[in-house]
Amino acid sequence: MLVVFVGCVIFLFLIDQVYEIIRMVERIALNANVNLIYVETILKIIGIAYIAEFGAQLTKDAGQGAIASKIELGGKILILTMAIPILTVIIETVLEMIPGT
Repeated sequence: MLVVFVGCVIFLFLIDQVYEIIRMVERIALNANVNLIYVETILKIIGIAYIAEFGAQLTKDAGQGAIASKIELGGKILILTMAIPILTVIIETVLEMIPGT
């Protein structure tokens, strides 16, 4: 219980910094004329990775390594699912660059 509490307190202290990083990335994307949907998707993917890692570490600390592995697998599947639209755009862009297709 102490590990969960300390982890949450640390996260709450870092929320302001995380918010500033997200705003900075969005400003850079706007200046570079990048579609914000892709930036938001990437930020969500990063968030999923951190949350899955946090959950896996908590369950490992509780002695539940098998559950931790399942949490990591679930996080990876969610990341892959969210990345499919970005991968599709990248593949379509590469195919458009190839002459004769």
